[in-house]
Amino acid sequence: MTRRILARLAALGLAGIGLSPAFAALDIGDPVPKFTATAALGGKTFNYSLSDALAKGPVVVYFFPAAGTTDCNIEAHAFAEAMEQFEAAGATVIGVSADDIDTLKDFSVKQCQSKFPVAADRSKTVIEGFDALMQTRPDFANRLSYVVAPNGTVAYYYQNLNPDKHVERMLNALKALPKQTAKR
Repeated sequence: MTRRILARLAALGLAGIGLSPAFAALDIGDPVPKFTATAALGGKTFNYSLSDALAKGPVVVYFFPAAGTTDCNIEAHAFAEAMEQFEAAGATVIGVSADDIDTLKDFSVKQCQSKFPVAADRSKTVIEGFDALMQTRPDFANRLSYVVAPNGTVAYYYQNLNPDKHVERMLNALKALPKQTAKR
């Protein structure tokens, strides 16, 4: 256990980003569950596939508790404002919550500014697969963000209920990815 923690910290130090994420069940290097989900982008629904997105490059999968709440609005707006930077890093973004798709259709337009999709996970299958279920309020996802490398493994994660640092930390982690894993 101690060796694994030290290896994780060493990997982060070698990546040059100097960040220490909270510990989640999916560790750096672990494979992520591939999923498909009904998602909304610009108020329109479609079937999102993580496998299809990963074929194009790294993916930021971020989980949030509830669309329309103050902190979730702040976080979605921050991701929307940074989409050009994510695209420049060769990455795409998908938000996931336990909200219903009708709620997310509206959220995708207003808060996400039609710049990235948000997926509905009413069954919490995806949320549980990424160990993003909020322990104190199990009807909600925790605020947890992952950078998933194109090979389908966790490159970085950050968990914090405060929405302020998620975008910055995801961008820093993307910049630290080895060039061979970041498709441009």
